[in-house]
Amino acid sequence: MHISVLLEEAIRYLNLRKDSIVVDATLGYGGHSSHILSKIPEGYLYAFEQDKEAIKHALDKLKACGDNYEIINTNFVNIQKELDKRNVQADGILFDLGVSSPQLDNAERGFSFHQDAKLDMRMDRDSALTAYEVVNTYAYEDLKRILYKYGEEKYASSIAKAIIQYRLTKKIDSTLELAEIIKNSVPEKYRKKGHPARKSFQAIRIEVNHELEVFEKALKDSLELLKPGGRICVITFHSLEDRLCKKIFNEVSSIPHELRKLPVIPEAYRPKFKVIASITPSKEEIKNNPRSRSARMRVIERIDNYGKKENEKIKNN
Repeated sequence: MHISVLLEEAIRYLNLRKDSIVVDATLGYGGHSSHILSKIPEGYLYAFEQDKEAIKHALDKLKACGDNYEIINTNFVNIQKELDKRNVQADGILFDLGVSSPQLDNAERGFSFHQDAKLDMRMDRDSALTAYEVVNTYAYEDLKRILYKYGEEKYASSIAKAIIQYRLTKKIDSTLELAEIIKNSVPEKYRKKGHPARKSFQAIRIEVNHELEVFEKALKDSLELLKPGGRICVITFHSLEDRLCKKIFNEVSSIPHELRKLPVIPEAYRPKFKVIASITPSKEEIKNNPRSRSARMRVIERIDNYGKKENEKIKNN
C-alpha cells in the first residue's frame, strides 16, 4: 500500500482555490492528485506519469473525485512542451520524487534489495537502459563514479571492484545477487549501520532513469509555467535532489550578490520568486510511515511587484 508523504502539508502550501489549475508532475498511484482534485471542483488537474501500471491504479482514485483532469503519459522532463501545447499556466505544481511503495514492493520491477528479481529499476518500462546493463557493462571508473556521485557511497571503489571481479566469471542477473556482492565488499561494521546495498541501489536507479538531469530541467521549466502567485512544492527523499532543488530555488529568489548594495535594483535582476517554506514530516507521520523519514518539502512562489517592494525597502533604509 502506498501512503502519500507530506500529503496535508502539500495541499496546504499549494494554496488551492476551487478554480485552481494544478499540475501534478508525479502522479504515481494518485494519492496527492486525488486530494488535489477534491479541492478544485471548478479547476483542472494535469497529471504526468510515465509508468503505465501506476496510471491504471491511479485512475480509480481520480474517477472517484471528478472528471476535471487529464493524465499525460510521459516523463515530466516534457512538462513545458506538453503544457505549452495546451496553453496552460499553472496556479500550483507538485513534484513528489519518491519511488512509490508499489514499485518498491513489486519484486519484478527490480528496485528492491530485499526481494529477488531480475535487475531492472526502470520507471518507464519502455526505456532501453536497465540496471542489468549498468551493472554488467559499465567500466570500473563509470561504476565508481555513479556509486559515489549518486549514492554518496564511501565504499564506491571497493564495490565497483567487486562487481567487475564477479563479472569475470558470470553476469550479475538478480537484485539479491548484486546485494550480496555489495555486502561482501564492505567492512563488517558498515553492514551494521543499515543495509549496505541501499546507497548503491539508489545510485544505479538514478543512473538508469537519469533522475537528476531530468529533475533539474523539469523544475526550471516549471518555474516559467507558474502564474503570479502560483506555487511549486517539491518533495525529495535524498540529499542530492534536495540540494539541487534548494540551489535552483535560491538562484531564482535572490538578487545577484554584486548588485545588492545598489540603491535601485535594475528590473531585469529583480527576483520573480520567493522561497516560502522547507518542511519535514512530523514524528507522528514518520511513525505511521517510516519511508517518510528522509523526506523534505520545499515551497517557492512566483510573486508580483516584488522588485518594487524591495526597492522601497532599500530606499527607506
